[in-house]
Amino acid sequence: MKRRSLPVAAAFAATAAMLLTACGSGDDSSKDSDKIAGADTGETTSASPSASASEAAGRPKITLAEDMENVFEGGKTGDPVKDAILYDNTQAVSAMDEAVYTRSLQKPSFGTYLADDAARDAAVWVQGFYDDGITWTGKVRYFSREITSLKNNVATLTYCSDESKSFNKNLKTGKTSGAVSDPADYMVFYNTRLQKDAKGIWQTTDLISKRGASQCQ
Repeated sequence: MKRRSLPVAAAFAATAAMLLTACGSGDDSSKDSDKIAGADTGETTSASPSASASEAAGRPKITLAEDMENVFEGGKTGDPVKDAILYDNTQAVSAMDEAVYTRSLQKPSFGTYLADDAARDAAVWVQGFYDDGITWTGKVRYFSREITSLKNNVATLTYCSDESKSFNKNLKTGKTSGAVSDPADYMVFYNTRLQKDAKGIWQTTDLISKRGASQCQ
């Protein structure tokens, strides 16, 4: 088996619809307050082994293992609010992976970028790595990142990940897991809800994943 999956909601379609309905649609008028130093310098960004833009903006530094790499496609829309949302999404993903790498859920980045149900579900996912004595290695590509709703400092963001180049690694033996038989298992669809906190950070508050989803094929 390859990289551990995030918890999958049993009623994925219903919950996803609920998130989209709750968020509504439209644009946030406070665009200037969402500008982040170094939030995006191009259409593809890589977060390995550290996120220097986060540190430069006065946020927690995120450090990943040298053999962990997250690649995020998209992110520069021309809209400072949407760009800030996409940037903080990258930080939430990397914060979870930092918790896996460091074997600690107490890193500042975890509580900075994740809150509410998303933080609880992510903690369960991370704890699974601890319990199984594994980490992960390789590269994960995140693509088709789309803000489907934005209103009153609440946003819905969907995206896909390609885990075909990432694998579980046993901490004691250093051995990695083998490839899965079905290529669709490499693709994961995410539906997330983000809310801007008092510090202007777009925290991920709900996170739902579905492996093998048709949206990512």
